[in-house]
Amino acid sequence: MSEPVIRVENLGKKFVIGHKVERDGLLRDAVARGARSMLRNAADLLRGRPLYAGDRLEEFWALQDLNFEIKPGELVSIIGSNGAGKTTLLKILSRITDPTTGRVEIRGRVNSLLEVGTGFHPELSGRENIFLNGAILGMSRQQMRRRFDEIVEFSGVGKFIDTPVKRYSVGMYVRLAFAVAAHLEAEVLVVDEVLAVGDAEFQARCLNRMSEVAGSGRTVLFVSHNFSAVMALTRRSIVLQGGRLVFDGPVDAGLAHYTSTLAKVGRGRQWGRGKSSALVSAELVDEEGLPADRFVPGTALRLRVVLETTGMRGLSLEAILRDQNNLPLAFYSSAVFNQVPLPAQAGRYECILSLDAFQLAAGEYGIDLQTYFTHVVVDHRVDSAVRFTVDTCSPDGIAFNFRQDYGVGPLAMRLTAPLEFVPIGSSAMSDDPQPALRSG
Repeated sequence: MSEPVIRVENLGKKFVIGHKVERDGLLRDAVARGARSMLRNAADLLRGRPLYAGDRLEEFWALQDLNFEIKPGELVSIIGSNGAGKTTLLKILSRITDPTTGRVEIRGRVNSLLEVGTGFHPELSGRENIFLNGAILGMSRQQMRRRFDEIVEFSGVGKFIDTPVKRYSVGMYVRLAFAVAAHLEAEVLVVDEVLAVGDAEFQARCLNRMSEVAGSGRTVLFVSHNFSAVMALTRRSIVLQGGRLVFDGPVDAGLAHYTSTLAKVGRGRQWGRGKSSALVSAELVDEEGLPADRFVPGTALRLRVVLETTGMRGLSLEAILRDQNNLPLAFYSSAVFNQVPLPAQAGRYECILSLDAFQLAAGEYGIDLQTYFTHVVVDHRVDSAVRFTVDTCSPDGIAFNFRQDYGVGPLAMRLTAPLEFVPIGSSAMSDDPQPALRSG
């Protein structure tokens, strides 16, 4: 059994946040606060501690009590909402920042792509930055020359390879940075959300390259909110919530765990508002208009939505249906599909969205709602505004419950005409003529 390439034990990371306390604007109070702050900073400086701005300090634990191991060749996704601690964890694994508690053991070199520009000097050319990154990883100039043409070809920026990277567009920057990270000889490749910057063709090539890296025995840690990419690339997921590890296992189960936490967080939360509109409430309703938390496949998907608008013209109500892995299944836009924008008169309104009668597989589902302005800008968005369950999916009453977790998709397709197999001539499998076979 191979030794783990990464071992994390009781890992924690603490930050100190400064808060400014609002007080009456008296001159003597301001002078006293300034004097206290100066004395505190002087004491911290003498003791070798970092300096913090603010009247009151608060300890914030970005990570707490993390324990896991990752073996060579594993493709692992790290999942969690914004602020869960994903990037902090990757920075510790990349040796960019030190942990406050616990320890991390890493066997081999780590190459990371955490944000646009990581490891690049803006004044150096693309060529010089490639060799600089190789030198940081301990690769010789001869090794870098062997890799150079492959890196440049993958990045697609060969025409500008001798141009200072500060003149690159964001897309060019990411292309070259990923090409360097994925082609240098490191045992661990760490990739954060930065691939969202590239176009679809480049993202597909990046996913293929990461699969090749893992196939060669190296380890890949991948952070993304693109769950299609997570499902396609990784086999194991680590789910973080509030800085703690809450799940470690197969990726499909990890995504289901994450989306279930979204549903729990969504209940009772404040939705806020946009600049010109506000989604106030939403619920699934049955044919009688009564609230429901269960959907029957083959019936209309009906949503009651309450919203407010300032009367701004060009606003649209939109809905995105997602499966239990938070992958998008279907989309609706009132202005695009039906040319029905939000009312031009300010006020609070209620509407019923009666959508297609989907044959949804048994499992959990969520619906994101948003108001969109002239197909360009989202004014107000609420993720998982509505959550519901499908208990049974048995098209035409068959004795079979089609479920999401079968792994073949969340929609059951039905015939619109009888299925008939018509012979088209002799077959090598049988010389006997056969009558046409027809479904009922």
